[in-house]
Amino acid sequence: MFEPDFSGAEVCPSPNFGGRRDGQKPDALILHYTGMETGESAQDWLCAPESEVSSHYLVHEDGRIVQMVREADRAWHAGRGSWQGRDDVNSWSIGIEIANAGHPQNLPDFPEVQIKAVLELGLDICRRHGILAKRVLAHSDIAPGRKVDPGEKFPWEQLAAAGLGHFVAIAPIPGGRVLGSDDGGPAVLALQRLLQRYGYGIAITGIYDRQTQTVVREFQRHFRPLEVSGLADVTTCEILRKLLYN
Repeated sequence: MFEPDFSGAEVCPSPNFGGRRDGQKPDALILHYTGMETGESAQDWLCAPESEVSSHYLVHEDGRIVQMVREADRAWHAGRGSWQGRDDVNSWSIGIEIANAGHPQNLPDFPEVQIKAVLELGLDICRRHGILAKRVLAHSDIAPGRKVDPGEKFPWEQLAAAGLGHFVAIAPIPGGRVLGSDDGGPAVLALQRLLQRYGYGIAITGIYDRQTQTVVREFQRHFRPLEVSGLADVTTCEILRKLLYN
């Protein structure tokens, strides 16, 4: 048994962890949903040796917070992914799993008591580790095409307004060019470069290929959840620019 890093957490130790590689310290917070029917079943799985997965924290539907891995250790929550050109996300991040059945069950709403707990926990983690707002990320941000959690119903704007995470809200901009499948040229190059600069793993090809469409879709899932199309319209591009410069 260990003492929790967050004073409001219960403890359920998971055997699924290791040391952070190359002496790395956590400088990012990754938010997930569990994608399982109940929080209790997710907790059992995250603490089972045979699952070979874990997270530092689990936030239940009723707002209970359970810590499974010490923040100093490397939990197995992120899998394959990258951000700003760095892979081995587990070595430089802290993971929070949020109990929610996810897209297979039509992505249920997140209860307000649960979001309040995520906010309190996330703010505390970011304060103690000096994690910047721009480095509070979705699982889908670091693994586009492989993961879609915590999903378009997750209230990123609400959390950012309370100090957790990065978000820019703008009114839809009518008209203008919409970039999509098989488009190419300077506009696509500029979009890919901006997405890569923000942090997404994307090849600079100048072609609006399948990878570009996937990355745009996951960008929208986080930052424009009412328009998760994978098509880069003027509004999507302007949100990206504002995120980079705000």
